Amino acid sequence: MGSTSHDRAFRIDPEGVDPAAVPSRTLASGARIPSIGLGTFGSDKYDAGQVAAAVLDAAGVGYRHFDCASVYGNEAEVGRSLRAILGGGVKREDLWITSKLWNDKHAEADVIPSCEASLRDLGLDYLDLYLVHWPFPNYHPPGCDVSSRSADAKPYIHENYMKTWRQMEALVDRGLVRHIGTSNMTIPKLRLVLRDARIRPACNEMELHPHFQQPELFDFVAANGILPIGYSPIGSPSRPERDRTAEDTVDTEDPVIVRIAERLGVHPAVVCIKWAVQRGQVPIPFSVKRPQYLAALQAVAGGPLSDRDMADIAAIDRGCRLIKGQVFLWKEGQSWEDLWDPNGEITPP
Repeated sequence: MGSTSHDRAFRIDPEGVDPAAVPSRTLASGARIPSIGLGTFGSDKYDAGQVAAAVLDAAGVGYRHFDCASVYGNEAEVGRSLRAILGGGVKREDLWITSKLWNDKHAEADVIPSCEASLRDLGLDYLDLYLVHWPFPNYHPPGCDVSSRSADAKPYIHENYMKTWRQMEALVDRGLVRHIGTSNMTIPKLRLVLRDARIRPACNEMELHPHFQQPELFDFVAANGILPIGYSPIGSPSRPERDRTAEDTVDTEDPVIVRIAERLGVHPAVVCIKWAVQRGQVPIPFSVKRPQYLAALQAVAGGPLSDRDMADIAAIDRGCRLIKGQVFLWKEGQSWEDLWDPNGEITPP
């Protein structure tokens, strides 16, 4: 078992990075979000105590942005770390905390209570960002096989999604969240949300790494004033075994990434993080290991990649989606691609 956070005190690590040296992005609202965050999805490998301890230590080395979710099952532990961080002198306005609405809470009556539960667990009065985790209300038990299907699984139904979104907007009206956003969306779905939303998405969280750059979606999001937040920025080496397939590639073993890393004298993962921030997305790498999350923060605060490096990395996109979402399919005989509207229009029921 990993160590818990509630018996540990917050301290500033002198070997860390000054948070003021970490660049930020400006949202359409004018709010500023740190250009890198620490993810908190422990996958099948790390328990809540280990993740919470990493949050506490990461704040000590300079992180001020933490990406959470109710489904990760660790918000109560992470909340103890956040209370220690705030009790240690960090101002609430200097933190950026994200959480997410899980698939079994899309019903209109469930959205606000679910957010309130996350706030209680995290020990906060408000969230900086609250996302609809997936556009499907398809629940599956934790740790299930990729072939598992919910008996009442449904495709994306825009009318239903907007009922959920109206409750997300109500969270802003009530002051419980400052910004709302989407996650795991496609251009056809986002077009409809942008058409019908009273409060537009501030951010879209999406899988982004050198082997999966999603240029069309990235450009669409940016053109509509939505900030792309990139998960799995180094290729998700800790993702659950159920999400792995034989076709998956490894970004940190790509010859271009390795060559740049060797020239700079850094780990290939650092190159992936530098590329992400320079491209304009906000990466949220996950690690419970201090050398790794410190190196990622130092990468962001350090010098940029060259224009040649950026061009070379742009050329290695392989369209390799790692988080395929198979468990959210709604009928037999489908392939995971159906979740992502491969024909440029919403996949029909």
